[in-house]
Amino acid sequence: MAALMYNVSRGFVIFGEHSLLFRGHNQILVNSRRYVRALRRRPVAVLYPNGERETFIKSKETTDKMNQKVFKQKGKNLSESDNKSRKEKVSERAVNKKWIGHHVSECAEESPHIMDRLGGLRYEKAPAGDNRLAKVSSVARSRTFREKEGKVLLEGRRLICDALSAGASPQMLFFSMVERLQELPLDKLQQVKLIKVKYEDMKTWSDLVTPQGVIAIFSKPDASRLAFPKDIRHQSVPLFLICDNVRDAGNLGTILRCAAAAGCDRVLLTKGCVDAWEPKVLRAAMGAHFRLPVYPNLDWDDISKHLPKDVIVHIADNCSIFTKDPASAQVPGQIQNVTLDKSSDSSDSDDELSLPCVKPQVYHESWAQKSTALVIGGETCGLSLEALGLAEETDGRRIFVPMAPGVESLNSAMAASILLFEGRRQLLKASDKTRRRARSKMF
Repeated sequence: MAALMYNVSRGFVIFGEHSLLFRGHNQILVNSRRYVRALRRRPVAVLYPNGERETFIKSKETTDKMNQKVFKQKGKNLSESDNKSRKEKVSERAVNKKWIGHHVSECAEESPHIMDRLGGLRYEKAPAGDNRLAKVSSVARSRTFREKEGKVLLEGRRLICDALSAGASPQMLFFSMVERLQELPLDKLQQVKLIKVKYEDMKTWSDLVTPQGVIAIFSKPDASRLAFPKDIRHQSVPLFLICDNVRDAGNLGTILRCAAAAGCDRVLLTKGCVDAWEPKVLRAAMGAHFRLPVYPNLDWDDISKHLPKDVIVHIADNCSIFTKDPASAQVPGQIQNVTLDKSSDSSDSDDELSLPCVKPQVYHESWAQKSTALVIGGETCGLSLEALGLAEETDGRRIFVPMAPGVESLNSAMAASILLFEGRRQLLKASDKTRRRARSKMF
């Protein structure tokens, strides 16, 4: 059998192992094995030994009819399958939509893997337009709302962990990722309402430039009911801090942090101070609220109730200039500016105003030997007359830090840090002397 392949300028005939390649009127004998690719092409016709001829290229009309028949059949099958898949997708979407509508308040990801990681805790996924986070953010911005609702807002893993360790009561917690929730003590979140929100929403309502991804609402803690760390309480000294008219949030937070580091027994805040639960105070304090008792919004009568009977109250003077003689130190501007309002009709308008007399003393001299209270005044309003009177009644001193000439005053937080750590040093030294005397008497 011979196969004839014909092209515009080429003919190819096979004879055994050798082949004839026709180019015009020339004949070339070639090896057929080198032209195997030519055999794979579609032949034009086949010539049989008996003279029969089979044509492979059909007419255009026949080809068009066959193609139309095939396309119709395929189109019908495709349309039926498309309609079926579309109906299945629509029904599936309806079922999913119905399921989501009935399960908005349930866990967004209920796979066993997620549930195991969270210790069985369930959380909600905040839908679009949920304004619960916006509402609770008002807790952080309004002191009136905090006092009325009895709630405080804590942001950040460390602050929330400190609050939970001290026994504070959480009510609601917002988080952006499951990993952020895993960083908290999960055993203390069993009764808390957990809500997952988008990080963009949290960034909108957070006071931080880069939020940590977790915000919690707590019941306003009561210092008398909190459980403070035992290791810190064992190292505390009988040193009490009174903040009088400290109205700068950053200063108050720093003072609280310093008081916790110096081992103060407690901190008392007068009504003239900024709210201790303001977000800026909480951030500056770095968890000091949950390391020692902080009693805010107190009258001076209430302050006396929180102090021991044998306490000596000293006041901090952060305006004295450097001098060798403490008695000749400049009287602080805060005390000089203390005035009382007098009516024009008062018969005593010409009388001299007499202020409580409190003697000055350099901070490194002995002033903290037993139960000691230190009053820190604000930079704007200064010390109140009640603070001066309490210092005079308990035979206290006006403790000052000598400064070089030309320096107006120290920052309230800076003065508090110097005096508190010096008071701690003196109290520990006095305690060591007492223990040594007791041992010498025993032997």
